[in-house]
Amino acid sequence: MKKILLFLIISLHIHAQTIITDRPDQTESSSTVERGSVQIESGILITQNEILNQFNIPIIEKNIYLPSTLFRLGLTDKIELRVFNQYQYNYTQINSVNGFNNLELGLKIQLFKKENNMTELAFLSHISIPTAPSTFNENSGKYIGLINKLCISHHLNNQIGIGYNLGYNYFDSGLSDYTYSLVVGFKLNERISAYIEPYGQISEFEDSEANINMGMTYLIKDNLQLDYSYGAGLNNISNFMSIGCSINIL
Repeated sequence: MKKILLFLIISLHIHAQTIITDRPDQTESSSTVERGSVQIESGILITQNEILNQFNIPIIEKNIYLPSTLFRLGLTDKIELRVFNQYQYNYTQINSVNGFNNLELGLKIQLFKKENNMTELAFLSHISIPTAPSTFNENSGKYIGLINKLCISHHLNNQIGIGYNLGYNYFDSGLSDYTYSLVVGFKLNERISAYIEPYGQISEFEDSEANINMGMTYLIKDNLQLDYSYGAGLNNISNFMSIGCSINIL
């Protein structure tokens, strides 16, 4: 949290921008890409967190995701096809492994949007295909999963907006997670926006994880955007940093 002073600002999904992305925050936008367009959102993600080894001893695990890429294809004005994957380098005090993570295929469907209404609603669903090597963790490469989110946003005015997600993830191992996120943001000028976002998950109604992250975006052109984010755990030992670039191709 030492870098929290770098970010006194807030927003990602500001309606005034031509390109609306699902990065760098954890909250998926309630917007879909235009019909016939392709949007590529890619970046580098570095994470560090404390885990328990096979002897229940805490150790530090580091991961580098390069690249971490989401492809979004507009099928209709309200439906987009999504493909996501990332190459992961995993390091612990004991060993290191690398390889592509589980492949995710999905759809985002916009359920509600009116020209003069400041509220938008969308539903997102991904299927996680077990393509990752089992060396990442005991569940990788074994179980098919479903990742679902209800995406809601409110544009308060041309400078300030909020968005939030409520999600449910299920894996055929019998494990399930409930996820949440809330992003608050504002536009600093015509090119720079920033956000702050608490988010987390509850596993099997028992274990909970709460985090917070902050970041900013820089609009190079109407269809090209750079981003930076930093986050940390609130009730867990973890942190991450990410930089990325998004482009929309008509």
